[in-house]
This record gives sequence, C-alpha cells and structure tokens, in this order.
Amino acid sequence: MAPVNLRGSLVAALIAGQLFLPLHTLPVQAEPVEVANGQAQSAEQAQPSSSGVEGYATYYAKRYNGRRTTSGVRYRPEKLTAAHSTLPFGTKVRVVNPANGKEVVVTVNDRCKSRKKPHIDLSRSAAGKIGILGKGLVKVQIIQLEEEAG
Repeated sequence: MAPVNLRGSLVAALIAGQLFLPLHTLPVQAEPVEVANGQAQSAEQAQPSSSGVEGYATYYAKRYNGRRTTSGVRYRPEKLTAAHSTLPFGTKVRVVNPANGKEVVVTVNDRCKSRKKPHIDLSRSAAGKIGILGKGLVKVQIIQLEEEAG
C-alpha cells in the first residue's frame, strides 16, 4: 500500500486531471473540409433546404488559431467555417443577422456543445461579415443549405 502522502498526491493529481481535461479538449474550428466526392462544395452550388431556425451565434477566440478541430483540420480565422452540435462536417449553412440583414455562408467543420436553443460558433472572418465581432451572443437565422441536384 502506498504511503499516505503519495496517495494524497495521486488523488490530487487525478482530481486536477478531471478538472482540466474538458478545457484541453474544447473543440475549435479550421479550414473547410472536402465533401464525400472529393471536391469542395461552393456556396453557389447550395440551395436553402428551408427557412431555417432562429438561434444564436458566437465566434471563436483568438487563442484557438491553429488548433485542430473535431474534424481534424486546423482552425484558420480567415476561413468561413463554423462549429455546430449536430450538422455533419462539410454542411453549408447560411447565417443571417436579422439586426442588420447581413449574411454569410459557412462550412461546418467542428463541434460545439449542445444547448437548449440552436447555436452556431463562427470563425472570426464569418463573424465579421455579419457584424457580430465584439458583441458576444447574437440572435441569428441558421439555414442549412443543400447541394443542387444534377
């Protein structure tokens, strides 16, 4: 049996590991991923699947630059990418800011935690295009796009 001091140290290390593990594994964004047929899907090839849902958008902090996303690619703030809790990687999504009418099409390449209301985390470039940089949590319209048939 280990001495009391060693057991206390081990317990403290295990507790610290459990506390910091969620911080170490936070998802981040990265550059767009390729779709199943090996070619990147362009925004012009996408059509809205419905009127979308009202939800909230945030954007990634600068500290995530260059980190790997859940899909395995690195987050690049200048790319038009996003994290979503359920949409498949490679899905194109139109995000509309109803406060100013600005919109952007992004590619889902990361995961964010599930929330009660629909939510999307945007790259800094995408957030800038719809005017939410510096505003925190903003109400948006989230519209999943589908590839054109044919």
